[in-house]
Amino acid sequence: MNKGAIRLYNKLKRKQYMPKNICEIGVYLPQESNVIEFINRDISTTLVEADPNYIIEIEKFFANRKNITIIEAAVYDFHGKIELCRRDSSTFISQLEASPALINDNCKINENEVFIANSIQFSEIDSGGFDLISIDIEGAEWFVIKHMVSRPDIISIETHGKYYTNPKITDILDWMKTNDYLIWYKNESDSVFVKKGVFRVSSVEKIQLFLWSIENSLIRVKKLFKNH
Repeated sequence: MNKGAIRLYNKLKRKQYMPKNICEIGVYLPQESNVIEFINRDISTTLVEADPNYIIEIEKFFANRKNITIIEAAVYDFHGKIELCRRDSSTFISQLEASPALINDNCKINENEVFIANSIQFSEIDSGGFDLISIDIEGAEWFVIKHMVSRPDIISIETHGKYYTNPKITDILDWMKTNDYLIWYKNESDSVFVKKGVFRVSSVEKIQLFLWSIENSLIRVKKLFKNH
């Protein structure tokens, strides 16, 4: 069960907002999809996953669903071939400077864990109609945003987790500001943004964000003491 997926669905439901066309980049196992609650309610969804092992599971799990489009590809900065590393529940682009596995687990890339995947720019599959996009590709999220044609109402991005901070967080936040997005809420790993004017971020939600920032700062202070 993906608690983050349930929370995203319930929070949008309370805002009386429901997307019509979703894209998730970086699915992992199908039952762990960040948008599974929307899929189960027959909302049109495009699922993008780079790992062929997970593609098999996704195709089996959603075999009877007509509202799903599945694309096997790594979304990055160019069209071609790219090396990925598979480590436990994490599949990430080998050449990245940082990913959750590299930072939190001190992962060292071994030859028997790497494979070659097709890479695409997100603009190749984005015609401009997505109104909710969820991105969790282990440090490469910026390259989805960079080539995104749509300006969705809701964008969920993996930006942090324990000691990890997305290596392109400055680019991501600058893009959000330039394109009129507000931070709505954060959970253990994701930041969820809403396009200005879609709905109001409440005072309570702003307080929750402030408290989250304090908690996150304490985690980073703990890391500093741990390293010394």
